[in-house]
Amino acid sequence: MPKKMDADKKLKLIKENLVEVVTEQEILELLKKKNNPVVYCGYEPNGPLHLGHFVTVTKLMELSKLGFKVIILLADIHALLNRKGSIDEIKKEVQNWRKTIRAMGLEAEIILGSDFQFKKDYQIDIMNLAQNSTISRGLRSMQEIARDIENATISQLWYPLMQIADIKHLNVDVALGGLEQRKVHMFGRDMSGILKYNFIALHTPLITSLKGPGQKMSKSIPGSGISVIDSKEEIKKTLKGAYCPEGIVQDNPILQIMQLIIFPRYKKIEIKRPEKYGGNLFFNDYKELEKVYIEKKLHPSDLKSATEEYLEKIIDPIRKNYK
Repeated sequence: MPKKMDADKKLKLIKENLVEVVTEQEILELLKKKNNPVVYCGYEPNGPLHLGHFVTVTKLMELSKLGFKVIILLADIHALLNRKGSIDEIKKEVQNWRKTIRAMGLEAEIILGSDFQFKKDYQIDIMNLAQNSTISRGLRSMQEIARDIENATISQLWYPLMQIADIKHLNVDVALGGLEQRKVHMFGRDMSGILKYNFIALHTPLITSLKGPGQKMSKSIPGSGISVIDSKEEIKKTLKGAYCPEGIVQDNPILQIMQLIIFPRYKKIEIKRPEKYGGNLFFNDYKELEKVYIEKKLHPSDLKSATEEYLEKIIDPIRKNYK
């Protein structure tokens, strides 16, 4: 990527496949001021990385090419607070995530939450945030994140305060997350006066469950998602049964995978078809593919087959390095 690319061109590339930038003016000013701004994304090390995670990882890769320094927070203490496993289970997952991130080829500094979250100044910031936050605001911010929100524990109310403090103590300019993180990020921006620290928020779309609309992709629900340790046969079986209505774009997870994961890695996509069905199709960008699909000139089964082929190319080297 050209080093002298101006801020407006960088912003245009940053906005690709994002739901929103909070705010565009702030990031333009940041790009003009800093050559290597810092972006972070936090992940709970809970089970293998899945396609839902690929969306933010893909954006981190793109930001790295634009000159951003990337920090990945493996949020082990957050996972514990959010009832995602025991200390020993989470430690094991941390090691798996480290290997997965390396196998994906993402240039990033990996930081463990427990390496800094017990420090006195960090905990004082948590206490200041707690004194200035209502329980209802804390609950609202966790609606899309918490496990069993209807029976939320006090630890899960502590979670968003820590996530806000993380941004300050990692000294980042930009926080990246899926749209489920929006309420926490907005909570954090509202608390900037308390923490004396502000940041820019970038939000990616969420991939719909492969079972259909109504929920985001989750590997914890059978048939809903695909993880980096799924075999080629498992991926094929999951995609074969995936929701993919002919000619329909809205809430279509197969098209979302194409747009958010495959096209950013492969600038030219080939969809193989027998000659009797029109022969192979080639696409240089996602919009071309979407148009043909809407016109029903591409059958869902052919789209699924191509998605399977490209996902296998992406996942195979990660799978080999996972164990």
